[in-house]
Amino acid sequence: MSERETSEVEPLDDPQVSAYLARIGASNLPEDGAATLRDLQRRHLQTTPFENLTIHLGEPISLSVGDLFDKIVTGRRGGFCYELNGLLASLLTSLGFGVTLLGGGVYGPRGLGPPFDHLALLVDGWLVDVGFGRHSAYPLRLESGVEQPDPCGTFTVNTLPGGDIDVSRDGAPQYRLESRPRTLPDFGPTCWWQQTRPGSHFRKSPVCSRLTTTFGLITLADHTLISSDGGDRKETVLVDDEELLAAYRDHFGIVLDRPPVPLDG
Repeated sequence: MSERETSEVEPLDDPQVSAYLARIGASNLPEDGAATLRDLQRRHLQTTPFENLTIHLGEPISLSVGDLFDKIVTGRRGGFCYELNGLLASLLTSLGFGVTLLGGGVYGPRGLGPPFDHLALLVDGWLVDVGFGRHSAYPLRLESGVEQPDPCGTFTVNTLPGGDIDVSRDGAPQYRLESRPRTLPDFGPTCWWQQTRPGSHFRKSPVCSRLTTTFGLITLADHTLISSDGGDRKETVLVDDEELLAAYRDHFGIVLDRPPVPLDG
């Protein structure tokens, strides 16, 4: 796939760009494009959680750029891959980057999952991803077979004969991206399935996770707060809804008026 192939992406206006950059604490961007991508991905992961709380609050997820902006930037929430990478594509397009939306399957215990199970971005020769939960802190070069050390592990990007892209972390396959450029509405049916289909892993339990400033991970899985940094792991069980709502606010900046309820757990 040529690096010049880009997706049709709806840009943000100037006030939206400024608000988005302020949301992730990136008001002063480096002049170099690669440095800008590194700065944006790290800041995004540290400030904007990977979370599925909307599903467990019984609210629909919209992939319109305006609705994503209202949720993630104005509402200071997070989201999952379609939301986080979908809106980031609009920001990067507005900043002058060439952005290609790629859909792919996630590797699991049974092998490779179905297409459109994940959305990641190809940006001027870099693989940018702020929507996989546990992933690289920085963008990955589209350089096949080369180990790329990162604070969150060692990553390898392999371009397959047909043009698809395999991404591995510490030797374990994570996901495979198709080479065909996509648009955000292409992910709408799978996004709806993830919200509504019993058996979808996003319906099993509320989860909220973000990268810390020391490149650890802090996660709230149902009522358990998990902090992992290096080889250290600490778990704290939150005993009531008051503690749960406080944890969302204090650790993730998410203010809720009621706790999310597991749907299929």
